[in-house]
Amino acid sequence: MSITRYQTGPRMSQAVVHNGVCYTAGQVAMDAKGASVADQTKNILARLDALLAEAGTDKTKILSATIWLSDISTFNEMNAVWDAWVPEGHAPCRACVESKLAAPEFTVEIGVIAAA
Repeated sequence: MSITRYQTGPRMSQAVVHNGVCYTAGQVAMDAKGASVADQTKNILARLDALLAEAGTDKTKILSATIWLSDISTFNEMNAVWDAWVPEGHAPCRACVESKLAAPEFTVEIGVIAAA
């Protein structure tokens, strides 16, 4: 059994690959704290692109995504960015919920599971 961890810190890994599946931690906009929902979503998706590449996969192989919004009224703003990012024909299963996030400057969090 092989388990590979990426960007591991004292509390968690940003991604873990096991049996050909890549699991990511929920990603927040570390480089766009306090920015608009659209800008935070763009930052998160760029982070996911880089993290998936590091783990040997990409967004065309995403199986499932979970999106947390601090305010569900921003759903359309987030979706405009998400829809432009997801390659045609590769939409994953997805859930989107309203939730209080770890810090008030974060309005979006996204975690994905992808084939590796």
